[in-house]
Amino acid sequence: MLCGASILSCATFAGAEAAAAPCAPAAAAPGAIAEVMRQMYVALKADDLAGFQATVSPDFYAFDNGARFTADSLVALIKSLHAAGKRFEWTVNDPEAHVACDLAWITYVNRGSMEDAAGKRPLAWLESGVLVYSEGRWRLRFFHSTLAPKAP
Repeated sequence: MLCGASILSCATFAGAEAAAAPCAPAAAAPGAIAEVMRQMYVALKADDLAGFQATVSPDFYAFDNGARFTADSLVALIKSLHAAGKRFEWTVNDPEAHVACDLAWITYVNRGSMEDAAGKRPLAWLESGVLVYSEGRWRLRFFHSTLAPKAP
C-alpha cells in the first residue's frame, strides 16, 4: 500500500480499502444469480414472506403489471391471487447474467402458466433483475416483469 507522508493519510487510505465491498466470486456468479431468481419463485408460490425477504435486499422494489411493489406488497398480491384460486408456474429460461464486482443484472424468459377455475393458460414473461452482492451472497434489489406478446 502506498501512502502519503502522514500516518493519518495512511490510516484513512487503509480504512477506505477495508470499507470497499468485496467482489463476488466471478466464476460462480451467473449460476448463483439465476438461483436467486428461482428461490424468489419458490417463496412466492408458497406465500412465504420470510423466504422472499431472504432473497431480496432491504431496499427491494419491483415493477410489474404497471405498478410499483415492495417485498411485502408483492407477496401480499400473490397471496391474494392464490386466495382467489389462481396458481402460477414460473421458470427461469435462457438467463443472461452480467457481473460488475458486487452488482449484477440478469435477463431471462419466464415460461410458465396461470391456472384457475377456467383452466390452465400458458404464459411467458420477459423479466430482469438487478442484484447486489453482500455478506457473501447475492440479493435481488430490483425486479421487472412484462408479459410477453403471444407468438403470431
